[in-house]
Amino acid sequence: MRALSPKRSRRFLTFAVALLMALVGAGTWTGVAAADDEGGTASLRQQLDEATRGYIDANAKLEASKVRQEQLAADLATVESRFATESVAVGEMAASTYRMAGFTAASTIVASGSPADFIDQITLLNALANHEDQLVRKLTATRDEVNTAKAAIDAEVAAQQEQATAMAARKQQAERALAAVGGGQATGGTGGSSSIVAEPAPRNADGSWPAESCSVYEDVTGGCITPRMAHAREQAQVAGFTHYVSCYRSNNDGGEHPKGRACDFAANTNGFVNADAFDSERTYGNNLAAFFIFNASRLGVLYVIWYRQIWLPGSGWRSYTGCCGPSAEHTNHVHLSVY
Repeated sequence: MRALSPKRSRRFLTFAVALLMALVGAGTWTGVAAADDEGGTASLRQQLDEATRGYIDANAKLEASKVRQEQLAADLATVESRFATESVAVGEMAASTYRMAGFTAASTIVASGSPADFIDQITLLNALANHEDQLVRKLTATRDEVNTAKAAIDAEVAAQQEQATAMAARKQQAERALAAVGGGQATGGTGGSSSIVAEPAPRNADGSWPAESCSVYEDVTGGCITPRMAHAREQAQVAGFTHYVSCYRSNNDGGEHPKGRACDFAANTNGFVNADAFDSERTYGNNLAAFFIFNASRLGVLYVIWYRQIWLPGSGWRSYTGCCGPSAEHTNHVHLSVY
């Protein structure tokens, strides 16, 4: 093959670079397409945000339903015990009334010949009948309570099945989104560990996460973060993870940084460096990621990204193919997004 002249080589190289940039800008190069400094795309983040929020919402409803079911089961046990006691009382009263109001008792009343005794006996029979009626009515009401409690438990079981189905669907949605950009394979995780219990962030009475705005000032960037993100950052610092942290970014890329719902935690003691974390820095990142995962339900964790992997509630660790360099591949910092 004939070699290109230096001039034609420069033109070819210029054309190749222009074509490559066009492909990247158009989002047609899988794995590198439209990859930004977070190693993903706006579309991917939107899908992950939607899927994971849906999963967390369904899980919150599921957990709340389980609590209600436990209470209903306790109520049912109490009502059933009361029903059993009342059933015995009604049975005993029925037997007593039968003996008092039977043929022998009636014959005895007539044979007494005393009007006063006759009236007293009739009054006693009426009183027994009224008392029995009250017991029967009470027993009937208790039986209805038993049936209502059982129906409520059945409804909670059905609701739990519905939420479990929703969680499975959201999990698949997130994994499909990752697979579409060349990631999503299950991994062995990062090898970190944590048993430090963080202080839970505030929740609504039903267990769901309250909506929050970007209202807490962040002095590092001059931007803002949500109270829940500020809480997670503070709890990490309390747990001993005190390296440099940066959260807010103004670029409207569809991610959580511009919304104040994400922070990047440097693995290196000197802050963000353009190099992969190794040795103690890698261990620091491993343990920080493990801390967030161990406290995911307490801190409202949406997902964690670290060392070419992403952790999602329900899916666990999955491969995350960012491009290119330590920042995009998350090998120099742990990314945390919260609900």
